[in-house]
Amino acid sequence: MDKIKGTGVALVTPFTPDFSVDYKGLENLVNHVIDGGVDYLVVMGTTGESAVLSQEEKNKVMECCKGVNNGRLPIVLGIAGNNTLAVVEEIKSTNLEGIDAILSASPYYNKPTQDGIYLHYKMLSQASPLPIILYNVPGRTASNISEETTLRLANDFENIVAVKEASGDMDQIMKIIKNKPSDFVVLSGDDGLTLPMIKMGAEGVISVIGQSHPKEFSEMVREERSGNSEKANKLHYSLYDFYGPLYTEGNPAGIKATLKLLGVCGDTLRPPLVNVSEKIVSQLKKLLK
Repeated sequence: MDKIKGTGVALVTPFTPDFSVDYKGLENLVNHVIDGGVDYLVVMGTTGESAVLSQEEKNKVMECCKGVNNGRLPIVLGIAGNNTLAVVEEIKSTNLEGIDAILSASPYYNKPTQDGIYLHYKMLSQASPLPIILYNVPGRTASNISEETTLRLANDFENIVAVKEASGDMDQIMKIIKNKPSDFVVLSGDDGLTLPMIKMGAEGVISVIGQSHPKEFSEMVREERSGNSEKANKLHYSLYDFYGPLYTEGNPAGIKATLKLLGVCGDTLRPPLVNVSEKIVSQLKKLLK
């Protein structure tokens, strides 16, 4: 699926100081990343703080992004949860017009077996009118989607078209790339590992830093995919020092602090998340000079 290759950005949800959704900030952000040359938008992922938004707010954020985008780029929508039947119902009840694919993280907290993870995605596949991107992020879910389960899902369901791999397990990722169906897309879920993953055969990324540095990061991905490793390496290392302060005190706190410093949108987070420390802000300021 070519639409999800290259650089997708996992958009934050800007908030005003009273914790309301800041739709003007969201508009600024969407235009900022589109103008920066990214390839597609990802709305309502983990970075978008979807866990603390109501369903009504999720729908309004989605509609705002679609309106601002105005058909310029493909849009991937995050729909996930640890209640399989509820996720199925959300897929069925959501207005998916103007959405190109669904990104769905593996169930968290329940810690299902691999057969349970397979059943979860089987039911999502059967309910979804759109392609599905698996999202493996064991650091958040406390449960890994094994390479065997990813490959089993890739082979068994035509509309399961990709995996966003954020396990950090390069051996697992290489096994998926080596054995996957030819049209199944492997995406990086870790900004710092994107370059080596593309060198190994991944075809893109769903990125966080692509919001603050859309031009540089998407160019790095483009150059490496085109075989220009020397230029891609330079771009990778020009951004490398950001990865510490961006994630040390959690995502999306780090990227929101960066976006505020750049004047794109505010840095308010909804509880239980809190802003990064002044130490991190100071580090980010130095890097942005």
